[in-house]
Amino acid sequence: MVSGGARSGKSTFAQHLASEARGEVVYLATLRPLDGEMEARVERHRACRSSAWMTVEEPLEAASALEALGDFDGVVILECLTLLVTNILLHLMDRGVDDDAALESAVLGEIDKIVGAASKARYRLVVVTNEVGLGLVPDNRLGRLFRDVAGLANQRTALAASHVYFVISGIPMKVKG
Repeated sequence: MVSGGARSGKSTFAQHLASEARGEVVYLATLRPLDGEMEARVERHRACRSSAWMTVEEPLEAASALEALGDFDGVVILECLTLLVTNILLHLMDRGVDDDAALESAVLGEIDKIVGAASKARYRLVVVTNEVGLGLVPDNRLGRLFRDVAGLANQRTALAASHVYFVISGIPMKVKG
């Protein structure tokens, strides 16, 4: 797991980890570009990745995408866990789910499926995520719910990970492993 703040260098470090490993790389993207600025971000990220890497885009069901890789024996970069949390929360809220406990349960259920898929897989999974709990308390319910659920998702992922890195100002620090 590679965590850090926005623009901390976590994506670059995760790509470095994947490049150092032997074998093919699959990039599992969870971003759903909703506007021109987000589309430009996607293009910048694509330009930084090897053209030899396969990209899979799955904004909601990352665990199913991981399971579909079957006997793949390379490296998978899942980027980004916090975007996946956002996507699931907004998807369910758009469908009328308004109970915080139900929303949290749905997100953490997907995280548990990701952890389960990775534990059975031959590939090495590198999960990129944002550390969102170091700043101010959000001033609205959705912001607080996101921060809390993302924090719990990060905890579950870090607990299952063999290695955890925290990237600050482009410098990775090993936290676990």
